[in-house]
Amino acid sequence: MKNALQYGVLIVCAVAFLMAGLGLSFGTPAYTDMDDYMLAHGQEETGSNNIVTGVVFDYRGFDTLGEATVLFTVVLGAGLVFRRLGKKEDEYEYE
Repeated sequence: MKNALQYGVLIVCAVAFLMAGLGLSFGTPAYTDMDDYMLAHGQEETGSNNIVTGVVFDYRGFDTLGEATVLFTVVLGAGLVFRRLGKKEDEYEYE
């Protein structure tokens, strides 16, 4: 039963990653005016010499913090599920 649940969780995760990967399109990104603005004013407004760092940690700082929080919560939850499933029955007996 435990192995079936573990395999089920792994299959669901694999299908989710596969669907997300198939949904991505690669090639030429869409052109927007925001790109030119960030390239022209990014170093001046953020103080960063690397425009990617300036965008991720300054323009999108709260978004990045939210994404990191979601990823941390998912990893913590998956760790708790697999830890609980990996324990033997006699480890849960209390006196």
